[in-house]
Amino acid sequence: MSAAAGVGYRAAACPRRAALLIALAAVGFDPAFAAPAAAPDAEAIAGLTAEELRARLERGELTAAAVTDAFLARIAELDDAGPRLNAIVDLNPDARRIAAELDRAFAEAGPQGPLHGLPVVLKANIDTGDRMPTHAGSLALADHRAPEDAHLVTRLRAAGAVVLGKANLSEWANFRGEHSTSGWSSVGGQTRNPYVLDRNPCGSSSGSAVAVAAGLAPLAVGTETDGSIVCPSAINGIVGIKPTVGTVSRHGIIPISHTQDTAGPMARTVADAALLLGVLVDHDPRDPAPRRFPAGTSFLPDPALTRLEGLRIGVNRSYFGAGEYPALERIYQAALDRLEALGAVLVDDVVPELPERLFDAELDVMLYEFKAGLNAYLASHPVPEDRNTLAELIVWNRAHADRVMPVFGQELFVRAEAKGGLDDAAYTRALADGPQRMQEILGRLLETERLDALVTLAGSFAWKTDWVAGDRYIAGSSSLAAMSGFPSISVPAGDVAGLPVGIAFVGEPFSEPRLIRIAYAFEQTTGWRRKPAFVPTLERPAR
Repeated sequence: MSAAAGVGYRAAACPRRAALLIALAAVGFDPAFAAPAAAPDAEAIAGLTAEELRARLERGELTAAAVTDAFLARIAELDDAGPRLNAIVDLNPDARRIAAELDRAFAEAGPQGPLHGLPVVLKANIDTGDRMPTHAGSLALADHRAPEDAHLVTRLRAAGAVVLGKANLSEWANFRGEHSTSGWSSVGGQTRNPYVLDRNPCGSSSGSAVAVAAGLAPLAVGTETDGSIVCPSAINGIVGIKPTVGTVSRHGIIPISHTQDTAGPMARTVADAALLLGVLVDHDPRDPAPRRFPAGTSFLPDPALTRLEGLRIGVNRSYFGAGEYPALERIYQAALDRLEALGAVLVDDVVPELPERLFDAELDVMLYEFKAGLNAYLASHPVPEDRNTLAELIVWNRAHADRVMPVFGQELFVRAEAKGGLDDAAYTRALADGPQRMQEILGRLLETERLDALVTLAGSFAWKTDWVAGDRYIAGSSSLAAMSGFPSISVPAGDVAGLPVGIAFVGEPFSEPRLIRIAYAFEQTTGWRRKPAFVPTLERPAR
């Protein structure tokens, strides 16, 4: 769902959009903003990587205004019309003005930063102190506007990025109901997988992943608590990086768990994702648990390093869904063979069986921290008076269940509200039995096996979106990095019937440069990624 050509554009599909444009027109917003005339080279511009766009912008071959218009045209063509991907939930009414200002500054002083003129889409749970709302996909916060930018948004603007808009997501970052449908929110509706439209985009950073995959933006920022960057990246055939927790500020992001939450870059290539990561990373004392990379850390891959000699990579064969789908096993094994051909030493089947209590404890930690974190966020933001706490949100959702909960409920909200405070002994035990235990297991594994990284299946092919039964996760392994707070990077590795599949590399804290090197070498030698074809549904194979 995105801004439209004139006040009436797509009004039937999005009455909220029509009302928003009418309100903006009353304060001087030109509705024609959202209907840029498609320049002859708009499609070509939208097909360039961030690296390519950056080079052309810095050489003065493209203007920030032309690039912004190209992606706005792409959004109008594919997100609002055409296959109606529903990835963009709000467009920035100031995007064209920002681009024009960057062009004026370029004429006087050259590029304004490493992201000069590059459009970036933000997940809709990230604060922007502008005219865009921050609502986490919930109608309860549909008109909430944050008083200031999230720390990472301040970094993006300082780097010269054009914040193009906000992406749809699984409502409340997929932490409301126990049978949710990924990519659906009561504000944005259902985001569609651009490879096969009736398939799910995974979540919760659904819109961010689809926007990048479909060329609606060259770069996007997602957030993850467990799988919300790596799963949609894998399923939508793009690169996603979940950084070491605490190295990218969480200040100004609607929270779930301060133990596991992080924002991270999503892009079509490893180099593009690394470029964005270098801007997002910053020590922020306002973060609930800030961590700092060693001084001088560089994330951009060295194009000359496309071999992996001397690196030891552990193989995870016990991911969720292992052995159940031969097509996935073939893709994974082919990826392992390619890593070995690149010179890596593979240490096979190293991940031990994980105790079930680990995952129960993880959920307990999330429930405790969600209640505390969300209440603190709401108390510090200008939200409606009857939605100042989690308890009040539960009441509001019940009163508006026909629009907010048409299919699945708010069981996780209710369970979180029933928890006590962070001084509870039960919370301390859950922290020790879950995230801290995973840190010990994964840290010891990497150390004792002398591993530079662990490779695992990042996510399966996409399942059909099912409004009645909810998500059907097929395979994945995001909890290893998510619970430990360690970094991971997902990269395309193949497809099943045209549906992308990704692998992930996981490493010790602050090992992002090494993981990027490995992922870059794999990407360069495989070149797997394909453009999405926007197929309505998969055809049944002929007998």
